[in-house]
Amino acid sequence: MKKLFSLLTLAVLLSSCCKKNAEYLSVDGFAQGSTYHITYSIPTHTNNPDSLKKIVQERIPLWFDQINKAVSGYDSTSVLSRINRGESPELNHIFVDVFNYAQQIYRESNGAVDASAAPLFDVWGFGFKNKVPVTQEMIDSIKQFVGMEKVSISPDSTLVKSDPRISLNFNAIAQGYTADYFAAQFDGMGIENYLLEIGGEIYCKGVNSKGKRWRVGIDAPKDGNFIPGQDIQAIIELSGRGLVTSGNYRKYYVTEDGEKYSHTIDPATGRPVQHTLLSATVIAGNATVADAYATYFMVVGLEKAKEILAATPGMEALLIYGEQENMKSYQTPGLKDMLIRSQK
Repeated sequence: MKKLFSLLTLAVLLSSCCKKNAEYLSVDGFAQGSTYHITYSIPTHTNNPDSLKKIVQERIPLWFDQINKAVSGYDSTSVLSRINRGESPELNHIFVDVFNYAQQIYRESNGAVDASAAPLFDVWGFGFKNKVPVTQEMIDSIKQFVGMEKVSISPDSTLVKSDPRISLNFNAIAQGYTADYFAAQFDGMGIENYLLEIGGEIYCKGVNSKGKRWRVGIDAPKDGNFIPGQDIQAIIELSGRGLVTSGNYRKYYVTEDGEKYSHTIDPATGRPVQHTLLSATVIAGNATVADAYATYFMVVGLEKAKEILAATPGMEALLIYGEQENMKSYQTPGLKDMLIRSQK
């Protein structure tokens, strides 16, 4: 799923700037069907800064390729695509990592976040295929082979399906996982200060070029707000955590009779959700969890999301919802210390 988020790294959009002895660099590009923005500092103890810069530049596309070859539904040669075609490829560690977390969030969400709902995403036009006219009979038929309890990994590292029609879609967590994967690579290279934004999913660590926590912006969830950063709802300071926003104001379509269908599908009903929650921004220990729970909240709606947050220590969120044609927000108590600016 394509996420909705704009990056505001104040004083870091320059290709290189200095915080005393630390040099900050930015790398921007296009991958996984969206843009990415990466800012990092060269460690002051690095003996050969130019060599490290070159290594980072060379490895970024390789890291994207490693993930795409495992879990992209848009790459026909990926492990995921081959599985969805009915093949039995050997699973690599990235696929196993993503699959295992997909199983975990499926259990934690009581099925609200379900990677095996791929056929439902497809028929509604939000998956890997073009949408088709949807009937209740079609939905009921598809739901027979939806459910992560119907798939598992065998001892010989292949995927086992209880029904050959089962297919998977990891879009609810793949870009969050990508941000965390990049973070692990940066940590391994000794890079201590960085901000990673992959299609709106963010993980950051350390400080920016001014020696302060990173600043990121959350877009206002208004129909027509298609350009990240043009209409900001809030600005948050962050470090050592993942942040992801999910919402229904950019990825949707309207039928000829004026009915609007959002990209968030409730696996329980097999249909796009219809409730007052417009967007959910989640801050968690990593971007994979934030990504999954942002989707979770968009499926279950405002009141259930608030209940889940109250029972989940350490997770913060900004929930923006509509009430009588007005836009309002709910924020967890712990978010107060992170907010720089917020519209009510």
